[in-house]
Amino acid sequence: MSQGNRRQFLRGAVAGGAAGLTGLAGCIQSSGDGNGDGNGNENGNGNGNGNGGASGTVPLAVLEPFTGPFSALAEERHRGTELAIEQINESDEYEFEFEYEDYDTQLDSESAIQEANNAVQSQGAEFFTGCISSSVALAMNDFAQSNEVLYTPGAADVSITGENCNEWVFRFETSTAQIAEVMSRWLAEEMGGRLFYHIADYAYGDSVHNEIGTRMENLSDDYEEVGVTRSDPGSSNFASFITQISEASDEADALVVGMTGGDLATFLTQAKDNGLHDEIPIVTTTGSFRAVMAGAGEGAYGIYSGTRYVPTIETGDNQTFVSDYQDAYDGELPDNFSRVGYESIRMVANGIQEAGSTDPADVKDVLPGLEHETIFGPVEFRECDQQATNPVWMAECVEPEEGDIADVNLLDGWELDGEEAAPDCESTGCSL
Repeated sequence: MSQGNRRQFLRGAVAGGAAGLTGLAGCIQSSGDGNGDGNGNENGNGNGNGNGGASGTVPLAVLEPFTGPFSALAEERHRGTELAIEQINESDEYEFEFEYEDYDTQLDSESAIQEANNAVQSQGAEFFTGCISSSVALAMNDFAQSNEVLYTPGAADVSITGENCNEWVFRFETSTAQIAEVMSRWLAEEMGGRLFYHIADYAYGDSVHNEIGTRMENLSDDYEEVGVTRSDPGSSNFASFITQISEASDEADALVVGMTGGDLATFLTQAKDNGLHDEIPIVTTTGSFRAVMAGAGEGAYGIYSGTRYVPTIETGDNQTFVSDYQDAYDGELPDNFSRVGYESIRMVANGIQEAGSTDPADVKDVLPGLEHETIFGPVEFRECDQQATNPVWMAECVEPEEGDIADVNLLDGWELDGEEAAPDCESTGCSL
């Protein structure tokens, strides 16, 4: 996918090339009241908290796995990011504008850090967003802290806002802990306690395994881990894993799959082809993602999924978001990562506005506990871990009445609001 093929909403964002953006970091000003002491604290000559609000240009680095098995998810998130940037830059509410560049992480931590360093050096970036892979996002957590830049990740591993949290990282993506809460309650009540797990062998898969297992131990008296198989990210042949699961299917009440992107789509396709859907209920953490369902085809029919977002929900300003998204992208519907990119940018913009400053050090101080009006209604980054308080649902993916992509039916009675889904602050391992 060529960067040149993606829409660029920003006027002049890349007109001067990366070199034209060099040195912007630290030169962006907030408009003060003119009564300060000349040191930039209140007179608008620096990044202080003046009365006039933030103004200028905010260099933003967008890091996504534009190539590789998560590329469809990356493009989806990028669209939401672009839409938010366009709306903020054209709005009279904000005196500043985002000026962004794209960087391909290639689903690799070293590549992501190299690109992040490039963004700092060539673009002067102080605000970063993206990275769908949890392992890559965790590397970016460390980068944000070391370089004192503000980062909004796109990955779900609990430790991003848990034991590996830091004051520079704010996550709007729904965490594995939040999804595990609704999934575990549903599994315990509707399926039973004997579970087989198949997970991707990296941070996200381990997070799914740990979070659901821990909750099931408390919810179900007959909880048993019947078995667990692990596949490497980017695997294309799941036959041996499907055979192991099939052989144990009589002993298990459900199969929990902790994977995403092209890996999950391929797994579901091969599971369907080998009859696994008829042997055991398949319960996923990301099966309701539109890109996954598109890739899996009939393999997504009849599976269950913890659900972060569907475009049909009537919460907050979601229907306005859906309409704007369709107008911008030829009628395409937004999905989970679209809304993550969109709200990550909007919430950072609100933080800049609230701080009256485009200095990330000022913005990070006002974002915790600041309430935002979002597609979900009022949401905040919790002060204890800087995780967004998002609702979650359980859903069944069913054969559509028309077309090939499964429909997502939210299950009655299986919605948790942001407070119910969020883990206790004491249990997160985050220390801020």
